[in-house]
Amino acid sequence: MAPISIKRILISESVDPCCKKILQENGIQVTEKQNMSKDDLIAEIKDYDGLVVRSATKVTADVINATGNLQIIGRAGTGVDNVDVDAATKKGIIVMNTPSGNTISAAELTCTLLMSLSRHVPQAAMSMKAGNWDRKKFMGAEMYGKILGIVGLGRIGKEVATRMQSFGMKTIGYDPVTPPEVTATWGVDQMSLEQLWPQCDYITVHTPLMPSTAGLLNDTSFAKCKKGVKVVNCARGGIIDEDALLRALESGQCGGAGLDVFVEEPPKNRALVNHPNVISCPHLGASTKEAQARCGQDIALQIVDMVMGKGLVGAVNAQVLASTFSPGSHQWIKLGEAVGVVLKSCTTSKQPFSQVQITTQGDCLKGSSGYMTSAVMVGLLTDVSKSCPNLVNSLTLAKETGIKVTRNHSEGLTQGAPVLLELNHSVFRQPVSLTGNLLFLKATASPQLLPSVTGLLATAGVEMESFSAPAARSGDQWYCVGLSSLLGDLGALKPLVKEAAQLSV
Repeated sequence: MAPISIKRILISESVDPCCKKILQENGIQVTEKQNMSKDDLIAEIKDYDGLVVRSATKVTADVINATGNLQIIGRAGTGVDNVDVDAATKKGIIVMNTPSGNTISAAELTCTLLMSLSRHVPQAAMSMKAGNWDRKKFMGAEMYGKILGIVGLGRIGKEVATRMQSFGMKTIGYDPVTPPEVTATWGVDQMSLEQLWPQCDYITVHTPLMPSTAGLLNDTSFAKCKKGVKVVNCARGGIIDEDALLRALESGQCGGAGLDVFVEEPPKNRALVNHPNVISCPHLGASTKEAQARCGQDIALQIVDMVMGKGLVGAVNAQVLASTFSPGSHQWIKLGEAVGVVLKSCTTSKQPFSQVQITTQGDCLKGSSGYMTSAVMVGLLTDVSKSCPNLVNSLTLAKETGIKVTRNHSEGLTQGAPVLLELNHSVFRQPVSLTGNLLFLKATASPQLLPSVTGLLATAGVEMESFSAPAARSGDQWYCVGLSSLLGDLGALKPLVKEAAQLSV
């Protein structure tokens, strides 16, 4: 993939100074402006190619639609809850985070809350400060031999499991993505949520916040848990239903909760925070010097690597681009766009396509069908879509246009130049080599077509270099003619053909 040009970046929050330093050392101009209102950000963002945020800046659709040349939104942290990823994708903007920057810090805080719930450490400390000596009031429980349920077995879930196993806890878990055979290697038995709820003495959640995880722990799931179960959320507010949690705490079904995140931050409804069995923190999961330095460094290096064409890490909406940094990918992207242009040029009516299928063949394209598909749609949608299509947004724009895009890959293809096998149901007798100047003609099959076209080209001073005919011998079919140079005017072909298009590949 051709390197993405990022010349100016706005950092809208307090990010570790190493982020600005790394970007500047690599020739990128950096402006830092904190505590901007939404209107201020909308007015400011027009002048930048990139934006770096943490959690406070809300990159809404209004902000994204106000951008001019913005190409990258980088979040120095895990998750992108404060970024409208759909709006960014539609505009062709890459959204990137630092997936491992705060892993250790978030895992350590989770473990801290688990231990604090077990021994009532914060409550005991506050009691001491009030001048009390209440040993019996703060009777705790050992973690040894207890069962910890981990919902979400990604990086942080794994680190929590490893640490709590050292206390002699049995770790079980649930994750719809990570294979059970993988989690088994680090001591976590996977099972369904229905199997997990009744077994746990403690539950900690480590999933993103999405429709499928919102309210994952609710009245129904709490009712299935052991009475007195203790829960921890250092992931995202809303994964545990806050109203259901308060009801479970008041009934004793939940014996305690450690909360670092809330649906509303700071929380205005204080009933949950003020409950005596709740330990709460003001979203401190990533608030360590090490995590902030790591996140700032990671987001800067990821942007620099992307700009330098070295690779793409942490992109949440443009995974297809990860393969475009391999040697030779640029020529395939260019080819895909050319195929899309051919398809658009040879459309026989002004009606939009309803379905496009892209088939790749051969080992050389085995890992490239994703970006090849996106590239074809870039060529097809350029000058058709109101938005500017690129590899990030072309499939989204196609869907909005009503085009169903499918792709498949088959093994085995003779080596050589890229070829076109079929065009709008016209199967060529010999594959069309997609190089040079090409003239596509749609005409009724006739023995007179070739000599007539040859004569017209000779009159125009253009030499015919190749001629590809369709396999079918009747009806309207597509033909392809290789030319020494493009025709100056396609109008002369009107008496001979029904449709005509030419291009250089």
